[in-house]
Amino acid sequence: MKAWLVTAAVVLSVALGGTLTWQHYVGAVENADLLGDTGRDRAGEPRQIDIQSAPRLPGQPLGGPSADVRRALDAEPGRNILLVGLDARPGEDRASARADTVIVVHVTEADDRAFLVSLPRDTRVAIPGHGTDKLNAAYAFGGFELLARTVQQLTGLVFDAGAIIDFAGLRKVVDAVGGVELCVDEETTSVHIGWDAKGRETPPYRLIPPSFRPERIPGVRAQVYHVGCRHFAGWEALDYVRQRELIPDGDYGRQRHQQQLLRALAEQVTSAGVLANPLALNRAVTAVGDSLTFDGNGASVTDWIVRLRAIGPSDLTLLRTNAGQFHIEQRDGRDYENLDATTAELFTAARDDRLGEFAALHPDWVIGR
Repeated sequence: MKAWLVTAAVVLSVALGGTLTWQHYVGAVENADLLGDTGRDRAGEPRQIDIQSAPRLPGQPLGGPSADVRRALDAEPGRNILLVGLDARPGEDRASARADTVIVVHVTEADDRAFLVSLPRDTRVAIPGHGTDKLNAAYAFGGFELLARTVQQLTGLVFDAGAIIDFAGLRKVVDAVGGVELCVDEETTSVHIGWDAKGRETPPYRLIPPSFRPERIPGVRAQVYHVGCRHFAGWEALDYVRQRELIPDGDYGRQRHQQQLLRALAEQVTSAGVLANPLALNRAVTAVGDSLTFDGNGASVTDWIVRLRAIGPSDLTLLRTNAGQFHIEQRDGRDYENLDATTAELFTAARDDRLGEFAALHPDWVIGR
């Protein structure tokens, strides 16, 4: 499970689990204290990072939940991983970038199945110490720990691990496995990649702040992804899953495409073409290790590999919030997304380790291929 981690456990656990050299690769993963005080405290003792003097990413110390709430959080069955994808704009510092992708991974108590839930980046939330704003602002205000605290308040979930991958790293992983097979489910026009009259690559749209509204640049032909299944190279896959401005379902479509890419990556990494080819396996797992910043909440990457090695691509269920339907509220000229009552039921099911039941009752909330 990683490329946001379902491509550090399906990639690292399945791929490395089939080799005798996994210690060589896990050493390449950057370890950092991402979760801070938001991680689950299973032992009732101060949490320890799994490497000595691990760096603490930018963010101010946060006030945590009460002792009673903490005990309830720590008693939740199963395990939860918070995955964050960063897509810094040109010239933007990674530490101040907004979290472009926020995915909660719930692993069942039996460690045999995982559910991915994408949270809309524009969700209106209370950010501790910063009032009300969009979810993706929490990372910019206080780093991963503040984002984790915000998601914890929103969902009621406690986190056992966290990970960051940037979009440049995602492209490297896709190329390292030789590309992926994706089925385009709606015609998608890129606002980032196009060609001028001389065939030179150049952006076909200007993104006008503050809303980054797309404005067409005359004379530039945009890259278009037509409906149908085909092989994607790294640059195509990255570009495709970044698009939201010109597709009818906007950010929900992008969330769906990103989750589909994660599953496609897991399938490709665990395919015979990669696992049976030592050079391909080396490229894939090295790219994963180089691209990932990980916090196992006191457990090492190896511990997580062993714990989740039974989970394969077919054991991943992709879920959407709000059934993929917009619930937009405008305040002070800004559009926010609100989560509906059934999404609250989804979070309750995750806390109770009943997401399998939820998916069976709400098949339209399950993302297919």
